[in-house]
Amino acid sequence: MVTKFAVTQLKASSFGLNYLISGNKDVSKFGYFSRNPASHHKLRFKLVAAQRDRWKLNYIDTNAVQERINSWLSKTQHFFTEVTLPLVKTGQSGKPDPGNEVGTQGMEDIFLGEQTIRSSMPNGNLSLAAIVSIEQFSRMNGLTGQKMQKIFKALVPKPLYDDARNLVEYCCFRFLSRDASDLHPCLKELAFQRLIFITMLAWENPYCDINDLHAHASRKASFEGKLVGEEAFTRITPAISGVADHPTVHHLFKALAGDEQGISFRVWLTYIDELLKVHEGRRSYQIREYPQLSEERILCIGSSRKRPVLKWENNMAWPGKLTLTDKALYFEGVRFQGQKDAIRLDLTGHGVQVKKVKVGPFNSGLFDSGVAVSSGLGSQTWVLEFVDLGGELRRDVWHAFINEIITLHKFLSEYGPADDDQSLFQVFGSHKGKEKATTGAINGIARLQALQFMRKLLDDPIKLVQFSFLQNAPHGDVVFQTLAVNYWGGPLVAKVTDAGYPQAYGVSPSEEVFEFSDHVFDVDGSVYLRKWMRSPSWGSSASISFWKHSSIRQALVLNKNLVVADETLVERAAAICKQKYQAVEKTQATIDAAKLQGIPSNIDLFKELILPFIITARNFEKLRRWEEPHLTLSFLAFVYTIIFRNLLQYVFPMALIVLATGMLTLKGLKEQGRLGRSFGKVTIRDQPPSNTIQKIIAVKDAMRDVEHYLQNLNVTLLKLRTILLAGQPQITTEVALMLLSSATILLIVPFKYVLAFFLCDIFTRELEFRKEMVQRFLSFLKERWLTVPAAPVIVLPFEDEESRSVNQRSQTDKKAIRKKEEQSEA
Repeated sequence: MVTKFAVTQLKASSFGLNYLISGNKDVSKFGYFSRNPASHHKLRFKLVAAQRDRWKLNYIDTNAVQERINSWLSKTQHFFTEVTLPLVKTGQSGKPDPGNEVGTQGMEDIFLGEQTIRSSMPNGNLSLAAIVSIEQFSRMNGLTGQKMQKIFKALVPKPLYDDARNLVEYCCFRFLSRDASDLHPCLKELAFQRLIFITMLAWENPYCDINDLHAHASRKASFEGKLVGEEAFTRITPAISGVADHPTVHHLFKALAGDEQGISFRVWLTYIDELLKVHEGRRSYQIREYPQLSEERILCIGSSRKRPVLKWENNMAWPGKLTLTDKALYFEGVRFQGQKDAIRLDLTGHGVQVKKVKVGPFNSGLFDSGVAVSSGLGSQTWVLEFVDLGGELRRDVWHAFINEIITLHKFLSEYGPADDDQSLFQVFGSHKGKEKATTGAINGIARLQALQFMRKLLDDPIKLVQFSFLQNAPHGDVVFQTLAVNYWGGPLVAKVTDAGYPQAYGVSPSEEVFEFSDHVFDVDGSVYLRKWMRSPSWGSSASISFWKHSSIRQALVLNKNLVVADETLVERAAAICKQKYQAVEKTQATIDAAKLQGIPSNIDLFKELILPFIITARNFEKLRRWEEPHLTLSFLAFVYTIIFRNLLQYVFPMALIVLATGMLTLKGLKEQGRLGRSFGKVTIRDQPPSNTIQKIIAVKDAMRDVEHYLQNLNVTLLKLRTILLAGQPQITTEVALMLLSSATILLIVPFKYVLAFFLCDIFTRELEFRKEMVQRFLSFLKERWLTVPAAPVIVLPFEDEESRSVNQRSQTDKKAIRKKEEQSEA
């Protein structure tokens, strides 16, 4: 079967292959041409002939040749149009648009080649992007697409084979599994970047219509304008070393996509280009200025005349060069005479903290662009200011950098074995776990730097670095556990005879049912020893539940980081963390929306919220005043029946049952859509527009009302304090006798009769035969309350720290003088 389809030009030497478009005795080879952006628009033609086959004239398809000649003529015409464009439009610049150049050269360089795989799959026909991805990755693996398809069919069950998305994953992941470097070396090749983008499109849409399939041989494909969705991006990019990680890949997608529905090819190329520049820039750092950095890796340097870094000491700001490594911070201050030696702040110890602060002369806090870093209690705190005239994103980015290194070492000490642990020699590759974790943090910082250069940052850069994000994320401790298993786990090379440690949970991939084990297993059988589980999070219910269900039933495991048709442990835990984090974000969004600006608006909102209680109180007041006598009599009959039938103990449970029933009824009605969309929303009126003076007057009046309310409340509390502490003996005696009388009545008379008498008193106060007597009693209580004095209040003068220390010294001196006088008299 020979079918022409669109593929992308790849350099065979870049991927370790001697040829790109291979064939066998059943497949003929066809030449191709491509416009390479790196070769100044030179057209190339390459004819590859089979070694055992000979060409004949009747083998040539005249329609295909005519189509290729027309394509060459159109390209030549387009080339001359671009050359003569500056001569025609003299008023415009002759430079091409970089964005358009990337789009046309990146996605229109699709040429015709042979197709060895069958386009028809059980669930549909393969899309053009899926064919390109499968064929190209198959050749990069040293096979044809047809052979890769047969191998995959023999490895997996039929339900997994029927899904073309799994075949795309297998071809891509099999090639990526051959490399274990920190940053995939093929990312430097533009052709590989294009192929990854096409693979994401293929994963997102592996099938196409039958009409599009017949058109593959008659038209030139173009992926320009295509957008990669979040699901495809989060599935493919973490499999490429250094491009993304599972815990933060969703936030990375949001940062790159921005307001768009997906990631375009131009944005993808720009991101990879900036990421490569960051890694190249790290290699070019001159570490000879710091001889002590031979065992540390420099991550970023902050020093610029336009955007300096200032270190605040004793209300003085000193500019200098700030260097961040994987273990410490270095600051080299700039002096008027010569350079100052670099000072070091260790970030690996316990108790290291970093926080955002405001800086300014005389501790004024005028500039919100500072970061305070302290290495523990009693240590000196560095206050650094990152000057950025464009905003505070630079400070936030550096805060994320430093916090990521601090959190990394907390992770190493909590989830990783000690460096001198002898059990590291019992698990193959576990001695590289610390280096792997450090590389993960370093790659995260590099991605954040690339996004900073692209000006595509989120509101909180912490979300883009995994260790700092997981530190406070829900379910983050379980993701930490999966990362620890991924970093330090490996095959056992010696029998572990370590007793005395608590039993942990684990699942072996070879077991069909869950069973308890002393260690934790990864999807590829790697072992994480139980003696390394020092973190208390291993005993949490979420951790136990996760590891009980961590087995993989039907999937193809290439390694612990690449699983076809299923998720790795880190990917699964990160997905749960994402769901919980999104729920927290939605809840926080509702809380932020409820925080209204302005005192009048909050008062209106409070009135609207307590409106049901106000209505209940009004209705009860109507019953008490006998405005509707029949309702009052019915209510009293019902209440007295409950009291004298000894049903009081059932009132509270019945109230809970009625409340729960009402809530479930409303839930069912809302699910049926019978309550409307606006049901449950609180609606208030906005305040009328006002100028600044009116707002100031309104705030002043509100503060005065609050002050008056607090004054009355304090007076009431002071009067109660007087009564309780016998500030007025006569009133205290009267109140005490009243309390004793009440207690005697409650002890002698049954509670139901007391409650019945209390209800009778409440509902007869407004009647004519009791109204005058009640008013005289209330006026008597008011007079007695007004005669109660408030407890005295003493206001001491203000004392700062200096005056307080002086007073303490004077008091100690007076005590010493008194002791001397007493000793002299004795």
